Amino acid sequence: MIIELVQGDITKIQVDAIVNAANSALRGGGGVDGAIHAAGGSEILEECMQIRGGCPVGEARITTAGKLPAKKVIHTVGPQWGKEDKEEEKLANCYINSLELARKHGLNSIAFPNISTGIYHFPKQKAAEIAIKTVKKNIKPGQEVFFVCYDDENFAIYKQELQAHAAQDQ
Repeated sequence: MIIELVQGDITKIQVDAIVNAANSALRGGGGVDGAIHAAGGSEILEECMQIRGGCPVGEARITTAGKLPAKKVIHTVGPQWGKEDKEEEKLANCYINSLELARKHGLNSIAFPNISTGIYHFPKQKAAEIAIKTVKKNIKPGQEVFFVCYDDENFAIYKQELQAHAAQDQ
């Protein structure tokens, strides 16, 4: 079990699966979702369009990674802060369901973006706490998880949170 922090562009990470912070229609959008669809090419959207019912908040779906260096893209829909019930539980479910879907498909290395912290306005500190706590609780032997932060603010928050968890583990 490995958990690492990376600052950079999730579309360039070489792992078995990258997680897309998608919208429930799975039709591409802004932020990381738009970047993944743009870098991965039309094959990702074509597979997304075949998924009946899209993806409810907190759940996860899997598609090809198209032209990305990853093997697969796991699409998960984070909650919009202040617009629905049980936002924290739903955000945790994004990580749980993504890890489980990766396991089912034999994908051992998985990269997560900062789910829901962009246009969905989930408080960044709270989102980092939930992400790290949930992954630590649900990661299985042989799995590698990378938290990929595009911006300095999220990187600093995740770094601090991971250090706090490492101190608690000792």
